[in-house]
This record gives sequence, C-alpha cells and structure tokens, in this order.
Amino acid sequence: MKNWKDTLVKKDDSIFTTMGIIDASAVQIALVVDEQGKLLGTVTDGDVRKALLRGISLEEKNESIMNRNPVVARINEGRESLLAKMRNKRLHQIPVLDQQDYLVGLEILDEMVETNESDNWIFLMVGGLGSRLGALTASCPKPLLNVGNKPILETIIESFAECGYRKFYLSVNYKADMIQEYFQNGENWGVEIRYICENKRMGTAGALSLLSERPNSPMIVMNGDILTKVNFNQLINFHESHKAKATMCVRDYSVQVPYGVVQIDDHKLTGIVEKPQQSFFVSAGIYVLDPSVLDLIPKNEYLDMPDLFKKLISERDNILVFPVREYWLDIGNKIDFEKANGDYELIFNW
Repeated sequence: MKNWKDTLVKKDDSIFTTMGIIDASAVQIALVVDEQGKLLGTVTDGDVRKALLRGISLEEKNESIMNRNPVVARINEGRESLLAKMRNKRLHQIPVLDQQDYLVGLEILDEMVETNESDNWIFLMVGGLGSRLGALTASCPKPLLNVGNKPILETIIESFAECGYRKFYLSVNYKADMIQEYFQNGENWGVEIRYICENKRMGTAGALSLLSERPNSPMIVMNGDILTKVNFNQLINFHESHKAKATMCVRDYSVQVPYGVVQIDDHKLTGIVEKPQQSFFVSAGIYVLDPSVLDLIPKNEYLDMPDLFKKLISERDNILVFPVREYWLDIGNKIDFEKANGDYELIFNW
C-alpha cells in the first residue's frame, strides 16, 4: 500500500479521530505508532465496533482498545509467505516492520491478490556473452536459455509483471535480435518492452546513459540472469520510505577456510581455530536508483555498477542495502544453470 502513512495515529488520539482515519483510508485499519515511528499496536474497524458494543466512549484514547500484539511481517518476507500468513490467520491487512522494528509499510490482502500496476520502470541488463556457460550460449543468448519450461528472462519478466510492473527496458548486445524477436514489444506478457542496444561493451551501469527518457520515480535495475523471489514491491517501499538515492540488494556469502587458522601475538602462538567460516554481504545484482542518479553516469561510456555506487558513497548520498532472504540464484556457470533447473519446479512453477 503506497499511502500507508495515511493510516498512522497516536495512542493518545481519540477513538473518534481514529475512526475517521479508518474510514478515509478505506483499508479498515489504523496503525498506532510512537514518535520514532515504531509500531505500538493497531486499531481496526472491528475494534471500534467492539468498543461501541462495550459502551466505551468514542472520546476515549486509542490505547484503551488497540491490539498491542498484532501479527506483523518483516520487510524481507517473501510474497508467498506473506499471503500464507494472512490467509491462515484470516488477516486482510498486516503491518510490515524493518529489522529494527520500525514500521515501513502495510500490506493489504486484496491489493496483493489483485496486483495494482506500478509506474516504476524495470531495467534489465541482458547483453552479456554468457561465456562461462560454454557451448550452451554459442548459439543462444543466456537470457533465452530454458530453465524449467521457459527462458530465464521470461520468468524474470513474469515475476515483475505479477507484482504490477509494466514498463521494461532491456539492454541488449550479444544476439540481440533473438531476444527482440522473442519478446517483441512485450504485449504477450501484458507489459511494454523497449530496447537499449549497446554497440559496444558498456559494463553493468553504462547502458543506463543511453536512456532517451527519464523516469519520474525510482527504477529497479537488475542483471538478466538472476532468478529470485524477492518481493519487489517491498524493495521499492523500503527505498522510498527511507528516501534513499540508491539501494543495493545484498546476499549472505560464506567462505570456509580449509585450514586451521592460527592466532598469534608477536612470535607467540595463542590459539588455533579449525577451518573457520567467514560471512560477508555481497551484491545481489539488483538495485533501485533514484532518477537523479542517471546524471552521474557518463554518456556512452563503460561503467560498472560497483563504480557507480562508489561514486555515490564518496558524495555521501543516502545509499542503503536491502538484504535478500528469499530465493536468489545468479546463473553464472553450468553448475548454477543445473541447480536452477533443479530448483525451478519447486520455487517457480506454482
């Protein structure tokens, strides 16, 4: 829900005032927050009606009737998990909190099922050679390789379309004609597809400089070889609610040292840790960019996305990370490709 902030009330507000908020928002719930934006509880249309039946005055404060322990969702919960929770508990609305328990959104069951259209653009980078896949990409570009029963790129576009995204740009180069012939203008998927043709290698961000028009709202940029169940609407809501200039999706990546690691103090051995595991966050190849970021990309020059983010960081802009906890797989080599085919039936074919 984009205008979820219209449902916010304070615990000291009167039930009468809150009843007006509930009626005006038409989503049958008001979210009670403190001064810092943390959720204290909820007041639903049903709570107000119960209060009336109990003879509670509408001049009483919200704290007298609010649910102090509502069911909530976390910002990284997948769409299917969220729908299952709402259906199991017969919820029509569920507040969404970030990792620090700040309120960042409100999901409405009817909106999730019916899917409203979004005006955010999707920019997919699909021009790579896919050389690590060897013979598989000798006659077919990687985005058109079948995973499950359809090309990788078709699954990606359908995932965005299910979330209400309708306007796509595909940055093409290697065997561009095959991709354009397959997807054409996108009408078979109920979306609009336009193509950015790279006549030379431009890196993972350079092709953005070739856009002939500018979006009015943040756009999602994503590598065209990633299969994921990221909730794109929550990603956009996170970016917008934090007024970020750019958001990078990140993934956990762990590495186990294959040896015993010694701990030393000068020349003295103080301990040994056998095969320790270290974890890092790495880029997930999915980004949200404010339209103003396009001004930082040199026209028709090579630029990789990490270099663009380094530039944003150096300018002390509000740059955020969005941890991905849902299914995510970068199909970079044959092992990944085989895994994707093994996962597809369980993850995507529902």
